[in-house]
Amino acid sequence: MDHGHVSAPIPEYEGLTPQALDALERAVREGRRVALQRRGTEYVVVAERLDSEGRDDVLVGRLPMTGEALTFRLRDLERFAILP
Repeated sequence: MDHGHVSAPIPEYEGLTPQALDALERAVREGRRVALQRRGTEYVVVAERLDSEGRDDVLVGRLPMTGEALTFRLRDLERFAILP
């Protein structure tokens, strides 16, 4: 028995493919943590909702430590991953 196996890597998304949007919608429904990168800065937020602001789709997430809500324009995201 091999107990030193590595679990499957966490899928990382770049660009707003249908799979990426499905993953974000699922994260919102399940209240999952999302690691995302915008302008070179990484954030980890609890996904709260997907919304529209004008012509932009946005993800609203809360910082786990402070509860502060942050809004990210989806087109500004360089990459993101849904955490287990």
